[in-house]
Amino acid sequence: MQDFKSFSERVANLTPRDFENLALDLFFFQYENNPVYHQYVDARKIDTGSIDRLDKIPFLPIRFFKDRDVICGSQSDFSGFYSSSGTTGMITSKHYIWSEPWYLNHAERIFESIYGALTDYHVLALLPAYLERPGSSLVSMAKHFIEKSQSPHSGFYLYNQSELLEKLRFLAKDHRKVLLLGVTFALLDLAESGLEFSTMENLIIMETGGMKGRRKEMIREEVHDRLKAFFKVKAIHSEYGMTELMSQAYSKGEGKYMLPASMRVMLRDVNDPLALSLRSQGGINIIDLANFHSCAFIETQDLGRIDSDGMIEILGRFDHSEIRGCNLLVQ
Repeated sequence: MQDFKSFSERVANLTPRDFENLALDLFFFQYENNPVYHQYVDARKIDTGSIDRLDKIPFLPIRFFKDRDVICGSQSDFSGFYSSSGTTGMITSKHYIWSEPWYLNHAERIFESIYGALTDYHVLALLPAYLERPGSSLVSMAKHFIEKSQSPHSGFYLYNQSELLEKLRFLAKDHRKVLLLGVTFALLDLAESGLEFSTMENLIIMETGGMKGRRKEMIREEVHDRLKAFFKVKAIHSEYGMTELMSQAYSKGEGKYMLPASMRVMLRDVNDPLALSLRSQGGINIIDLANFHSCAFIETQDLGRIDSDGMIEILGRFDHSEIRGCNLLVQ
């Protein structure tokens, strides 16, 4: 679909003052071209002619990605899909991909805008569970980062803890920084393995969240304290993303996330999902302009707050919602 290419170029060259205009353009485009979103907006009896500000745009509940094809146009416009992780018996989400190279380049731009060039890193990815199933957007992103680092030491790890620690020791004095990107339960398993680890000045630990049913859920502070103690680092970095989003947010510590240019969070009232919150915390609605091919306006099941500096903090999940594999540590 030609519109996808036009929107992709606008997202790639986005400036803050362009955000609202592009979001409004996407609302009208997706209302006309995404049958699921169209039906949802109509079911809520929304007058689309009145949509002239961000706070008037309706958000699609994220559960629609589980049993509907949330796409603009037809499946023939798409090369495949990413699927969410889930425990046994759980219905997983499906997010169709217009262009995987575009998605990977977009993820690369976001990472490098915050952390600098990937060629300055050795990228070690500790992603068991994700690597053991097909269709993970996180694995695709990690593979891309590994390739872009152009380091012979970058690579994936499953349960080979001793080999991973040996690689870290080898890279401790290297001039490059070392990014250890890991799913939370695997990083905790490593920290509790009984193996020894020495201080590395060039090490960044980045957890992607997710216990995957392997461990009990824990509060973020407890997880980060255990990881900081083992790896002897001052802060634990985090990546916040999910199958239903094409953009990622990053935290350099304390669970407070910086949003990329393509994303914006609007909090909703916890007692009225159709109303925005007047407080600094509530349910998280996300505008992700990189979802130009699907739906850019997602009502998640996450709870969060926005601090005085505009940083986003994830507090947990609504009661009775499914535990997901993205970065969700209960506050």
